[in-house]
Amino acid sequence: MLVRDLGCKPLPEVLTLQRSLVRRRALGEVPDTLLLAQHPSVYTRGAASRRKPGKRLPFPLHAVEREGGLCYHGPGQLVGYPVFHLGGLGLSPSIYRRSLAAVLVEALRPLGVKAVRRQAEEGLWAQGKRLMFIGIAVRDRISCHGFALNINCDLAPFRPITPRGDTGWTSLQELLGQPQDEAMVAKTIAEAFLRYF
Repeated sequence: MLVRDLGCKPLPEVLTLQRSLVRRRALGEVPDTLLLAQHPSVYTRGAASRRKPGKRLPFPLHAVEREGGLCYHGPGQLVGYPVFHLGGLGLSPSIYRRSLAAVLVEALRPLGVKAVRRQAEEGLWAQGKRLMFIGIAVRDRISCHGFALNINCDLAPFRPITPRGDTGWTSLQELLGQPQDEAMVAKTIAEAFLRYF
């Protein structure tokens, strides 16, 4: 598996690269690849989502191919795009989704965070708040999209897309009481993927 850390790149640029990798992985031209990135502030909405933002959003909104509803992406958040051949891994989409969550739970343990998955909800929670969004898509047995982990990001942009009664969002910085080394977190996540996939 190849890991590519793209740094901070606009969402459309990374989505274009991801689509190219999905096509090339289906043809066997490239290995399984994990793209890691941060994005300038933007919102995304899953293709099948019926939920629309209730108020005007402060940043652009992009429709994307993944499952799931609305999510914010911005500086201080690590976004992962695993482009994996699920057939080669012997995984169905549903098993892959659960495996992805399990790997991310394990990756967070060395950072001092106990995260949990909630049945039928998108992401991982810690101390009762959502820490990470998980939303995938599968094309020709190739996975795309993936996860967004809040490290040091501003949580205010989540407020306009958080339904009433939702427990809200958190970050590693909030949970651990101080800013986190984003490069170290990305390395820890990448190492977990290299171990398990």
